[in-house]
Amino acid sequence: MSEVLFIRFTPAVGDPSLCADPLHPPYPRLRHCVHGVWVQSSDRGLSVHMDQQAYRPTWSRQIEFTLAGIGAAVGLGNVWRFPYLCYRSGGGAFLVPYLLMLLVLGIPLLYMELTLGQFTQRGPVHALAHACPLLKGVGVASVAISFILCTYYNVVITWALYYLFSSFQDPLPWLNCNNTWNTANCTNHATNSSSSSTASQEFFKYKMLQQTEQVEDAGQMRWELFLILILAWILVYFCIFKGVKSTGKVVYFTALFPYIILIALLINNVQLPGALTGIQYFIIPEWEKLLSVEVWVNAAAQIFNSIGIGFGSLLAMASYNSFNNNVLKDTLTIALINSFTSILAGFVIFSAFGYMSHLQGVPVSSLAVDGPGLVYVVYPQAFASLPLPQLWAVMFFFMLLCLGLDSEFAMVEVMVTSLTDEFHHTVMKYFKRKELFVLAVCGLAFLLGIPCVMEVGIYVFQLMDHYTAIVSILFLAFFEVIAICWCYGVTRLSGNLQEMTGSPAHLFFKLCWMIVDPLLISVILVFSIIQFSPARYGDYIFPPWAQGVGWLIAMASIIWIPLGGAHTLWQLSGSFTQRLRQSIRPLAVDDVSKAPYHEGRGKFPMVTVISSSVHLQDKPPLQTNF
Repeated sequence: MSEVLFIRFTPAVGDPSLCADPLHPPYPRLRHCVHGVWVQSSDRGLSVHMDQQAYRPTWSRQIEFTLAGIGAAVGLGNVWRFPYLCYRSGGGAFLVPYLLMLLVLGIPLLYMELTLGQFTQRGPVHALAHACPLLKGVGVASVAISFILCTYYNVVITWALYYLFSSFQDPLPWLNCNNTWNTANCTNHATNSSSSSTASQEFFKYKMLQQTEQVEDAGQMRWELFLILILAWILVYFCIFKGVKSTGKVVYFTALFPYIILIALLINNVQLPGALTGIQYFIIPEWEKLLSVEVWVNAAAQIFNSIGIGFGSLLAMASYNSFNNNVLKDTLTIALINSFTSILAGFVIFSAFGYMSHLQGVPVSSLAVDGPGLVYVVYPQAFASLPLPQLWAVMFFFMLLCLGLDSEFAMVEVMVTSLTDEFHHTVMKYFKRKELFVLAVCGLAFLLGIPCVMEVGIYVFQLMDHYTAIVSILFLAFFEVIAICWCYGVTRLSGNLQEMTGSPAHLFFKLCWMIVDPLLISVILVFSIIQFSPARYGDYIFPPWAQGVGWLIAMASIIWIPLGGAHTLWQLSGSFTQRLRQSIRPLAVDDVSKAPYHEGRGKFPMVTVISSSVHLQDKPPLQTNF
């Protein structure tokens, strides 16, 4: 005897042919099939399934998901943020906490997200609603933050395209001060003097950005950047407009090509004078730096942001996996290659640092560097004395384009997947074809990104990045871990893994999910709040009203967490205590309330839970009325 659901479908949209072989259900433990819908009965609870192949596309080959996951995780942050944090944290001293955080934070949390996405076969909104109804707003927040990110992240791709097109000039326009945009303080060689600026700095500030002096001065539209932004969105659209079928083909190139360039740059750089000095700074730790809490927090934050925990990108892409895919293999591949890329980029950047310190006659630790400046100011200076500088510049900025594009794919895909999961029939009613819907999403993101290509654009970009990528994501990840690891539970998550792959989660992952990861993320969140500083760009500190706008940008994603919780409690019946107790139990495995709970799921039939107290034999098919 086992417990099953009485269910009502409106109307029958399943495929009866899916029940043709009741002795061999599409997934393990499914035993009852009605009109193409399989109902699970197990000791862990109840759930309703429909053959995913009947309504949800999957990757043509599993390697496509792996490459797309690598592309989503590996981005521009690997090339500039990781080397910058290494540089600021004493070189090799940063690698020790970084690798430890990869082991106990990055890999387990990525494993958690991929498992939930693959098991639920849904994007972050429905996946989190399934895991913990009270915190279903976390899924909506991850969609919101990914959409905000994709609006301004494509501006970085726009800059890469601008530099790429400029790289075909001879000489390279950022290598000398004999240009109309250069000032009297311009110098051809980097110095630590605050009164002078390099040719590369002035190209970035006065030629490409033509930035204003303050955020209050909006300036004019940078029409060159505006047109390149359109081109960038056209590239993104044609790479994802067919969903995973088109993205899966593009990532063969965008995910693999950057490694060819990085290796070529490394081979070239290590032959430069002074390169060994820079590499030694990178790999030999200053052990006293490990006593600084900030180094450990930065290492954890870098792992966290680099892999993309909380953004929903990898969870959404995992929802297109086949149900029995080996999640652990993909987890290890994506996480390890992501960190390998960061370390490889570190060797490339620090060998260039050694060369620059040799040219300037100053120690590596005395070079003036910042985050994005590594890519668009410092590194381009290294092209000056290389043979065929135009070739190296084209290769480098094309690599940045590839790194940026596949991260952008993932962020847009979160929005598309979540909206089509939730409003499939409405989307198809108004847009007729998914390609047109993707075009509308890209068009909206393009319009919201226009302020970033005005002369005030760099201030808008910095403000959005500070309050989205730094403030919002930490809150989001904290609540995601609470929802999945504690509310949904490690036992259920491990059971899902066993159902998909035949093996439960290893004890190491269970301990990380239950204790280590919630504790680490709490520490990161607390220290980030304690060390929080207002947004700034260089020496310019944003005025109070701009900081207020920044907090509004942050709240555009965070606000969905309490709103989602309030909506769940409002839907349920009973006293507040009863509602709260019901709201932290997964909808798919436990009774939620005495009232029916409705959830539309794309082409899934509408399912109404009527009762879960009837007992039937395991073998006979489920009887129900339509």
